Amino acid sequence: MSDSHGWALSRGQSGLGENEIQVWRASLDCGETALRRFEAILAPEERARADRFVFPSDRNRFMAARGILRELLGKYVNRSPAELEFDYHPKGKPFLGRRFDSRIQFNISHSHGLALLAFAPGSQLGIDVELIRSDFAGDEIAERFFSGEEVRDLRALPQARRAEGFFRCWTLKEAYVKARGEGLNIPLDSFHVCFTPGQPERLKSADSSRWSVRSLDPDPRYAGALVVEGAGRQPSYWEWKA
Repeated sequence: MSDSHGWALSRGQSGLGENEIQVWRASLDCGETALRRFEAILAPEERARADRFVFPSDRNRFMAARGILRELLGKYVNRSPAELEFDYHPKGKPFLGRRFDSRIQFNISHSHGLALLAFAPGSQLGIDVELIRSDFAGDEIAERFFSGEEVRDLRALPQARRAEGFFRCWTLKEAYVKARGEGLNIPLDSFHVCFTPGQPERLKSADSSRWSVRSLDPDPRYAGALVVEGAGRQPSYWEWKA
């Protein structure tokens, strides 16, 4: 079943236990004070990337996403957010630089001003969030990227729930691909997820026993998903505020 849960407002929450998974929800539409703070802690290449955005709103949201990630990771590893360094796997998935000697794995996704960030020690994970848009959730896109079984499941939904179903499927698939860290080397139609709203999520793949999958409800307008290596751990959910 999808996670219907409260997002607790953090009051100094910073620890991450050995078997814990923390998921954070954050608005990326921050005020000028927060944006100045974020800009000051970004690495030069991050600031350069931010400056390449054409629209100021996109630039500000990128800075907010990277700044929030740095602040949360800095608390977890007890280091200044500005000194954190990131390395990248061959397919582009970021991880904390090796000199920080941390087991913490993380992933971030954002869509139309809302971000989800996930953290866990020693377990690969992937997270995804998407704004639910009926104009995007069409049969043509589903037939191109979904498995045949997923297309049939989607068409079996009532029309009123089809856009939600589409993005529940999409986010589960994206979160799995991100957890694997292999990018487009994994065709989206090469595995299957069970995504019917109100029903338990399941992953059907060659390595499905390795992963736990769940849909998330970060906001009534959005669909989200989390895929984590291992089983039996329940995430805690936190609200980031500037």
